[in-house]
Amino acid sequence: MKKETKIIVGVLAGAALGATIALALSSDSSSEIKGKVSDWLAGILDASKEKLAGVADKAAGVADKVKDKIAEINA
Repeated sequence: MKKETKIIVGVLAGAALGATIALALSSDSSSEIKGKVSDWLAGILDASKEKLAGVADKAAGVADKVKDKIAEINA
């Protein structure tokens, strides 16, 4: 696994564990818990999408540099 993938997996695993502990220890009603967890997970998904978009941009930049180097070598 690449470093970025490990970080994302770690964040998501930690988030899932945190949600489980929060549900187990919460004294709120089930509908309130569902709303809070839903909002929290939506925030995590948004953050994950942003990180993945950044990784994709970096990968595209690296691919362009590699193409340029190959073109340089072949010229």
